[in-house]
Amino acid sequence: MGVGEFDHVDRSGSLAQCCVYEAVSAVVSDDHCYERGVQAARVIVHSVLAESGPAGLAEMAVELSSHLAEAVERIAAERGVAAADLIDVLFVD
Repeated sequence: MGVGEFDHVDRSGSLAQCCVYEAVSAVVSDDHCYERGVQAARVIVHSVLAESGPAGLAEMAVELSSHLAEAVERIAAERGVAAADLIDVLFVD
């Protein structure tokens, strides 16, 4: 999947899906430094908590986990490794 394939992101999904997209986009954006991206993501997460409460925040966490799992599975398949092994590498202390 090339970068150009992400040019037309469907933002008509759930509020959680939109917030996940905005938070991740803020962190990876090359418009500003990483620290500012993380701060922007924190603002989004705090907004979700304020507007939707713990249930909204939980929905956002599940949505993020689901998207991350899909990405890890694609990368693992491309590299010929198990997704669980790749997760271990990504989240090692």
